[in-house]
Amino acid sequence: MAIKRFDVGSWLDSPLSRRRLDLSQFAKERAAVAEICARVAAEGDAALRDYGKRFDGWSPQETETFEVPREHLAAAAKRLQPADRAALEFAAERIRDFHAKQVQPASTGTPGLKLLTRPVRRAGVYAPGGRASYPSTVLMTVIPARVAGVPEVVLATPPRADGSVPAAILAAAHIAGVDAVYRVGGAQAIAALAYGTASIPRVDVVAGPGNIYVTLAKKEVFGAVGVDGIAGPTEVMVIADAGARPDFVAADLAAQLEHDPLAWAVLVTDSAALADRVEEELRSLVGGLERAQIIEAATCCVIVADDLEQAVHLANDFAPEHLLIVAEDAGRLATQVENAGAIFVGPYATVPLGDYAAGPNHTLPTSGAARFASPLGVHTFLKRSSVLSLNLGDLEMLREACVRLAELEGLSAHAHAVEVRFE
Repeated sequence: MAIKRFDVGSWLDSPLSRRRLDLSQFAKERAAVAEICARVAAEGDAALRDYGKRFDGWSPQETETFEVPREHLAAAAKRLQPADRAALEFAAERIRDFHAKQVQPASTGTPGLKLLTRPVRRAGVYAPGGRASYPSTVLMTVIPARVAGVPEVVLATPPRADGSVPAAILAAAHIAGVDAVYRVGGAQAIAALAYGTASIPRVDVVAGPGNIYVTLAKKEVFGAVGVDGIAGPTEVMVIADAGARPDFVAADLAAQLEHDPLAWAVLVTDSAALADRVEEELRSLVGGLERAQIIEAATCCVIVADDLEQAVHLANDFAPEHLLIVAEDAGRLATQVENAGAIFVGPYATVPLGDYAAGPNHTLPTSGAARFASPLGVHTFLKRSSVLSLNLGDLEMLREACVRLAELEGLSAHAHAVEVRFE
């Protein structure tokens, strides 16, 4: 397994330290996605049937629909092993409790000036297929929408070649409270949710992760619909001191790398000895893992810093999706973190807990977007409107400033709209 080793100077000189989401390298894929989205917008279900046969190996017959019969969702939940269903329900409860704390009052402000917060009318979420199915993603996207008060939430997910959907996905959809599940994958699913077809309703917000085609499709349809973000490959950064257990750190690096050959894992430590031991542990661990080939193809970096304050500075510059701090004063260091999607503090706060059952959302900003973006949450499915309800006294109070600013900008009709009310 190739592990790149740096000191702080060589890390800052490396383009790896300045990684950002660059979609320009996917010109061929962008062209294909643009064509798919245009066809779905123009041809609706006919385009979905064609792409379903081509990419998923299945499309509904004339007597079938893209929607999974609703009774199949509850049946799938019943078919799950009791322990699996209990795990989904336990995770769902914790996710629901965490996101309930994000709910804000529907109306705030002062007399005459208000800010109204309302949910979107319909949300569409996407659960990827491919290398694996992700029922946890269903919980993480649907539950915040429901907590936000979205009246209708629909799910799109790729079908198998026989038109079926994994039982775990359907069970999670049932537990989370999905209104409909559509057997459509890839860019065509995002386009269908954004534009609507005869069988799939148009939504107001699309959320959820996916492959490069899904990512490019979200970028393509943005504006016609809201999106939760444009995500790059998953990543983890670990800050660790000399007292950290190297096997723990190696396990956390490997856990994130197994997602994708394009995934990132970065260790920053003030101990060269720990860096050496983590590299040894990681190489030993990976050889025995089921997804070793994926992990070995991913990017893994080790940086030896002068001290942990410098390590936090590097983390703030890198703005990782996941940041784990394993150090004697991890709590204090965590307060210095400004840019991270999710922060995990202490040796037992392993990142997979956040992926599944701890409660916070696992759909996070990647590729440095944590500098300006936030995890998926209740706010993803809310919109705000300002409301002004003013009387003559308010108009008189605002008159002079408004008229002068309108005239300063050369917008005389704006000034007139104020002055006419005093004639």
